Amino acid sequence: MLVVHASDIHLDSPLVGLEAYDGCPREALRGATRRALANLVGVAIEEQASLLLIAGDLYDGSWKDYSTGLYFVSQMRRLREAGIAVVLLRGNHDAESQITKNLNLPDNVRELSTQAPETFELSELGVAIHGQGYAVRDVRDDLARSYPPARAGLLNVGLLHTALGGRPGHETYAPTTQHVLEDKGYDYWALGHVHRSEIVSRAPYVVYSGNLQGRHVRETGAKGFYLLTVDSGRVTGLEARHVDVVRWSDLSIVAKDEDGLPEVLEAVESSLAQAMKDAEGRLCAARLTVSGATRAHGELMKSPDAFLAEVRALALDVGGEGLWVGDVRTTTRTRVDLQSLEGSNDPIALLARAAEEAGRDENVARELVATLEELVTKLPEELRNDPAFAFLDDPKQLADVLGDVEELLLGRLLASPETKAP
Repeated sequence: MLVVHASDIHLDSPLVGLEAYDGCPREALRGATRRALANLVGVAIEEQASLLLIAGDLYDGSWKDYSTGLYFVSQMRRLREAGIAVVLLRGNHDAESQITKNLNLPDNVRELSTQAPETFELSELGVAIHGQGYAVRDVRDDLARSYPPARAGLLNVGLLHTALGGRPGHETYAPTTQHVLEDKGYDYWALGHVHRSEIVSRAPYVVYSGNLQGRHVRETGAKGFYLLTVDSGRVTGLEARHVDVVRWSDLSIVAKDEDGLPEVLEAVESSLAQAMKDAEGRLCAARLTVSGATRAHGELMKSPDAFLAEVRALALDVGGEGLWVGDVRTTTRTRVDLQSLEGSNDPIALLARAAEEAGRDENVARELVATLEELVTKLPEELRNDPAFAFLDDPKQLADVLGDVEELLLGRLLASPETKAP
């Protein structure tokens, strides 16, 4: 017998901020969660699975309209026609209090209670599923501690939406411990809430399937579900299946000291090509960060828009419409060793020392702020209110501003063909 363990589908999850990006494949990204669910259903049917378990967060909050629920119902009907049972529960995003609309589900789908733990037995499959969904979003009780005892002679599965004792980036909802789970005597714990897949334990199995589809660049890598092989009431196999349709990549390039802009772009091209390979034929959505002390710093600071255009042109060459680059960040710095400039009368040394003095000398800083205030009053009102001038009201921020200015000016000076690093 085969069993599918999935969670955190976040059907029709909104992707915020896409409008800010030129050339963004908005429709492909917005429809990704639906297509990932359809892929899961397709695999379950093809593999002739007997049961689908969904460990919470099927939805991403209240629907904007009924189309979200109707799409889920249509997919569940596909499973009903294939004779596949479905058991699910609610998590923090689709808690009973979060969903204001509802639809009747097909008779092959069973939603576990949000009021108390219960056991749903599928005697024809030899499976007992224990669980409780969220009545409200913010559940701080250890739900698992009250789960029913295991039933003899059956495969016992605990269905739970939890962060266990805590997971980075996730609220500690329904907190519990591995010891509590082990004491229940279940064969398999199908967990949801954490979006990265993880096999926490194999005796018994305690498993996060992760989410079906990454929704932003913090959810990188392959996404999907686990396929369990069950023989004589025991889990004998566990296989990850990837059904995501968009693969997110967070690319990082550390430019070398001697690298100029051509070498940086060459490294970018290589990184983009690897991201396309890792996406395995899916749409690849990437963020790029270039860092390091490098000769290219001046050119990158001088023309950030030109660098962005160069990167996106490379993305088109490497992946065509199958590769999209959103954010391009440059956190490079100048190669100049400012300590080595002490005592020098080199113009670059004088600039560096002036910036450093203004950052640490309160009197110099006060004079600089007064001068800048006079200049700022001459700007149009919309510019005067720009957050960039917040240091005028809080001079403590001046040191950070001067650090940024120092890097920018030194970078531009060193990018000039007339200026050479000492």
